[in-house]
Amino acid sequence: MTATQGNLAALSRFIFRTPRWWTSLAFVLAIAAVVGAGVFDNRFWLEDVWQGVFFVGVPTVVASVLTSVVDRRLGGQLTQSRSSLLALTCELFVVSCLAVAGVVVVLTGYGQPFVFDVLLIALAGIFAFRLLVVMAVSRHRMLVAAVPASVQTLAAALLLFVYSGTMRFLEVGGPLVEPYLSRPDEAPPMLQTVVPTDFLVLGLFCLIYAAGVFVFVNVLDRPWERSLGVSVLEFVGSFVGHVAEGTRDLEQFFEQIGEDAIVPVTVWSIRQPDGTEKARFVLPMIHPGPMGEIGGGNLPTRVAASTDGMAFPPHATAGHDFNLVTEREVDTIISAANSALESLPTGSTASESVRVRVGETTVLGQAIDDDLVLVVTHSPSFADDIDYAVGLSTIAEARTAGFDDVLLVDAHNCNDGLEGDDLGHVVPGSQRSFDLMEAARQVATELADTPQRAVRVGTAWDETPWSPEEGIGPLGVRVAVFEVGEQRTAYVLVDGNNMEPGLRERIVDTLESVDEAEVMTTDTHLVNRVESVNQVGGAIAHDDLVALVERLVDDAIADLEPVELGLATERTEVTVFGNDRTETLASHANAAVSMGGALAVIVTIAAVSVSLLVYAVT
Repeated sequence: MTATQGNLAALSRFIFRTPRWWTSLAFVLAIAAVVGAGVFDNRFWLEDVWQGVFFVGVPTVVASVLTSVVDRRLGGQLTQSRSSLLALTCELFVVSCLAVAGVVVVLTGYGQPFVFDVLLIALAGIFAFRLLVVMAVSRHRMLVAAVPASVQTLAAALLLFVYSGTMRFLEVGGPLVEPYLSRPDEAPPMLQTVVPTDFLVLGLFCLIYAAGVFVFVNVLDRPWERSLGVSVLEFVGSFVGHVAEGTRDLEQFFEQIGEDAIVPVTVWSIRQPDGTEKARFVLPMIHPGPMGEIGGGNLPTRVAASTDGMAFPPHATAGHDFNLVTEREVDTIISAANSALESLPTGSTASESVRVRVGETTVLGQAIDDDLVLVVTHSPSFADDIDYAVGLSTIAEARTAGFDDVLLVDAHNCNDGLEGDDLGHVVPGSQRSFDLMEAARQVATELADTPQRAVRVGTAWDETPWSPEEGIGPLGVRVAVFEVGEQRTAYVLVDGNNMEPGLRERIVDTLESVDEAEVMTTDTHLVNRVESVNQVGGAIAHDDLVALVERLVDDAIADLEPVELGLATERTEVTVFGNDRTETLASHANAAVSMGGALAVIVTIAAVSVSLLVYAVT
């Protein structure tokens, strides 16, 4: 992850789950009641509360119920919960505007008409906000989105029309019109100042603010359309839909910008003498992101569900450009792994493990017949993903020693989150990329001359009591111990996304029952549904994790038994984000956030200024 991508990921802290519609409605009525008690002045306080619920709450309730109905009739996808939250937000905005207007009246001596003028501006303002939201969520064109967006403003305007007695200014009457469309005697006196031209002014304000929304969207959209061929509103609506309600809209967006790529899928199977699979390492050269269950975010769990033995799905050498665009692509990965398993040769020997450090890069390697297993870490230095091209080059460098297939794991076990400009991404041309290739070459050269012996393997697993919110995914902690001669090597896999600095060293130093050990994470993005940084050890006690790993290693040693091993690689074609697409998307999104705030202020000031000019001439 680059710094730009990190800035984008950090935006997720502003996202929250959409509350259920009945929760939002409860707040709507409660706020309306409080406003009524504070604003209206009747003989009985219950009457004040009732008028607040009626005049403030009813338009909000109508908008809450009807907006999603109208929107879906027009082909949109605004849910009832989103509709209710949107209506509640707009109610809070109107109430806040009226509260400020009331304070201004008290301090300056302006009359009641000033408060009503502010109300008109607020009603036009919520129309503009709702228009922007509906366009983002439902991908409507502006004229279509204006229909569901206008529900709350129209409901409020209708109440004002009926209870202000506006009908008395019009030459319309009759036995049905007067009782139902003109009821000023049942309304607070403050509504008696309304005249028919006020509704024309309100309509003009709505047009002005809609024009502001049009300018705002088109200015932000231009770089997105040119570079990615998509709208910024598509991204915003899809992103909010995923994190707020768990929809799959984001995958549809990613499919539009995705590119086809051929990726290796390497499988390392460990079987008991009777052919029963004891454990399986599955390493597709993709990135398990971008977040939650979107794309390949849930890849480790899906891989584990598809294996017969205990699954070990560590992190491969690939960055966010190799995120799968949809979860359907995971099926392609699993199919390739099964194909590799069918052609997998088996043997019963392995070498002792070898560790080499070059610069900040450490590689732990072990030969499996004519194949090679390499695990890379940069700990205690901070590091994040290793670029796909760097991984391929490292594999090619290792194969020069005479090995066939290489399983190259990025241990992904030490990072400091999103701090600083350099997040530790290992890219082509960097010092770390050359250190990695050199370390892999040295390990492979040494292992090519290392004698191989019969191997025994033991495994252990604990789901752990921790949840994804605490940085641990459903696979928990898994351990595989390989015993070759007098040497024991432990591979520890934690289902999480990177690890707090120093924790990997604590775990490795504690494991006195083995000669070599490495701690890996799956880089699962299930733990990053809302929190952009949720590393292993960030929310749980380090002592508890260290003790758990130590116990699991002892359990794996007790489980040691002779096995047969085999390693094979299958290539498959999947759709991923694509080269530089993640960086482009992140830079555009960050630019939209930074520029959008300033642009929104400018557009708002311009719209309000035009509104004041309209007041001056009317």
